[in-house]
Amino acid sequence: MNKISNDISADNPLYNPQTIDFVRTALAYCSLVESVTTDDAAAFVDKTTKLLPMLYLKAALLPSIDSEEDEEYVELCITEDMYEAVRTRIAEALGESDAYLETFHPDMPLSDTPVAVFISEDLADVYQDAGTLCALFREGNEAVMRSAVALCKDNFEQYWGQKLLNSLRALHALRYATDEAETE
Repeated sequence: MNKISNDISADNPLYNPQTIDFVRTALAYCSLVESVTTDDAAAFVDKTTKLLPMLYLKAALLPSIDSEEDEEYVELCITEDMYEAVRTRIAEALGESDAYLETFHPDMPLSDTPVAVFISEDLADVYQDAGTLCALFREGNEAVMRSAVALCKDNFEQYWGQKLLNSLRALHALRYATDEAETE
């Protein structure tokens, strides 16, 4: 039986350890951002600074999945309302700490002033792809799952990987500035 399960994971990138680890981590991330409240902002920042590096690593290790002729259309499962609800919850929990100055923003070279962006928006962007992938994995349609992994990996490389890192930098400063203030 073990040999059969090893053959399945070796032959099918959907069931290899890297993909399964990413889906588990993405699910934990989605659960975290969906449940944040203003009462637990410090705990949210603490958990997020620990979970985001894992999510980044797991996304970087996702297998490359070749586009197939019959590539399935990936319907985004995270609606605009769901995205906005997560973004709003995070923004309310972080309050004034939600905004940070971004040096990697595309408008930065054209700007005379710093460009402000929001942790809540960055994390909601990550949530959109992670949540869509998790939802599509629950359905169990392998063709759709393959397309979802390919899309998620591509979006990670092109878009939300940088947003994750940028928000992690801001959250790190927030997390350890809070600890410093408490010890003084």
